[in-house]
Amino acid sequence: MNTLSVGLSWIDLQFLGRPHAIGTALVASPGALALIDPGPTTCLSTLDLGLQRQGLRLADVTDILLTHIHLDHAGVTGVLLRDHPHIRVHVHEVGAPHLVDPSKLIASASRLWPGEMDRLWGEVAPVPKASLHVLAGGERVEAAGRTFDVAYTPGHASHHVSYFDPSSGIAFVGDTAGMSIDGGYVLPPTPPPDIDLEAWAASLARIEAWSPATLFLTHCGPVDPVRPHLQTFAENLTTTAALVRESLQEPGTDQERSQRFAQRIRQEMRRRMSDAQVEAYASSSPFHLLWLGLARYWRKRGS
Repeated sequence: MNTLSVGLSWIDLQFLGRPHAIGTALVASPGALALIDPGPTTCLSTLDLGLQRQGLRLADVTDILLTHIHLDHAGVTGVLLRDHPHIRVHVHEVGAPHLVDPSKLIASASRLWPGEMDRLWGEVAPVPKASLHVLAGGERVEAAGRTFDVAYTPGHASHHVSYFDPSSGIAFVGDTAGMSIDGGYVLPPTPPPDIDLEAWAASLARIEAWSPATLFLTHCGPVDPVRPHLQTFAENLTTTAALVRESLQEPGTDQERSQRFAQRIRQEMRRRMSDAQVEAYASSSPFHLLWLGLARYWRKRGS
């Protein structure tokens, strides 16, 4: 068991057979169980087994707290609701319609991963509208015997929220504070279409204002101390954004620019970690897609 605090733990979903690529947080209390970012449908059996090892079942889940609706975080939600319709799903108001009708979400993801959707994510089923608790940010959410503060934290996605549990001091921040596998390189996940650097900076400030003792990253797991991590993430985001902005002035096609960027990121990461660890990052956040999100951001601003 990966314990976070009393009643809080997490399951490594072993995405594509790789450890420490995607994690789901569990919040357990007598008669109630909440999942924070339950992951893609391709990891459902791993999630089920992880619950069983803790004496829990999928039927015990009462709440799903989504930081955002990207398939690596939320793809299994509709499948879980089909089998367990009592579950309440907490999601930001911008993302909510795309859970009810995931056709646009699937189409967008299919453009990023052509021919790979089944292998990566599996089935994406609709979520009944009546099962949704729609958030704007600023609320408090009751789930599994705890009260979570909710903050609107866009930057990675326009519908991203983060959850803070004051009783444990843990902030569940999805992708807002980046990816860090095995305590390694802090990678800014910047896929299209919603990257917004100004909004992201404000989101980091909101998280820091909670004064959390620990951050839980969906990719992958708990991080502390918090302030140095956030500072490193902000520095890496600034650096990668500058690299992409500079690359837009370079010759070649976007495909060539994105591949050069991906190679630079790989080289930087390989100075600090093994090839296997680097691939754990790339499995859920391919590096050429990070270029695409930042390139879209700069082009929208005429840069």
